[in-house]
Amino acid sequence: MITGQTQLIAHLGYPTESFKAPMIYNPWFEKHGINAVVVPMGVRTAEYRDFFKNLFLLSNIRGALVTMPHKIETMALVDDVTPTAAIAGACNAVRREPDGRLLGDQFDGAGFVRGVQRKGLELAGKRVLVSGSGGVGSAIAASLAAAGVGHMMLFDQQAAVSDALAERLRKHYLQLVVQTGSNDPQGYDLIVNATPLGMKEGDPPPFDIERISPDTFVGEVVMKQEVTPLLAAARAKGCRTQVGMDMLFEMIPAYLEFFGFGTATADELREVAQIRY
Repeated sequence: MITGQTQLIAHLGYPTESFKAPMIYNPWFEKHGINAVVVPMGVRTAEYRDFFKNLFLLSNIRGALVTMPHKIETMALVDDVTPTAAIAGACNAVRREPDGRLLGDQFDGAGFVRGVQRKGLELAGKRVLVSGSGGVGSAIAASLAAAGVGHMMLFDQQAAVSDALAERLRKHYLQLVVQTGSNDPQGYDLIVNATPLGMKEGDPPPFDIERISPDTFVGEVVMKQEVTPLLAAARAKGCRTQVGMDMLFEMIPAYLEFFGFGTATADELREVAQIRY
């Protein structure tokens, strides 16, 4: 029940049809008697800056979840960012502090990394390929670097974007070998689709499926469907995989703590979630 005391968490992005977070957070809040609600808000890029500014004039706004295509732009709209967000060059969470200042943080990468580690993939020293250097790809790359991978290839259709991410990584992780420009999945321990490819029917695969080895771990960020065409093809080859939703479940405990709503385990969240595709 939404009341006059309900704290709002805006879920900002466009389009909203694939949003799954409200179906996880809101059942959790209800079960635990927390008077808060996550509300999807579809905001196009052209209107985002003005909308964001006005959103935080609301007296009952606690913060916001930020998703595509606004994660990078949000960095310039908050007052402070955490080191993780600074390295990623994007933020996916904003919290209004008691003094009214806005703090941006980033949990995409942490959620992805925790997920693959829980599935038994040891990341130290591994070779990884991350396709997509936007908000989510940058965050995953930053968290993989923090987890100790040895070699990272970055690819983006806009080469300047992946080159800029590579430079940020090199500044903070001096021992990490970072390269850019290739999307060939052959020879990597882990490959990650951090692009929107797979959200629309008829999208081309983000990697050359024939070049993926059966012993490569394949990670996905697309959440519109649980098993994307990429993951179906990878599983058919015998690859271990991680669905996009796993990243979300793994990062939500960190979000809850960030917003001051306690914490949970990924398994506890799955028990109450009401995910629909």
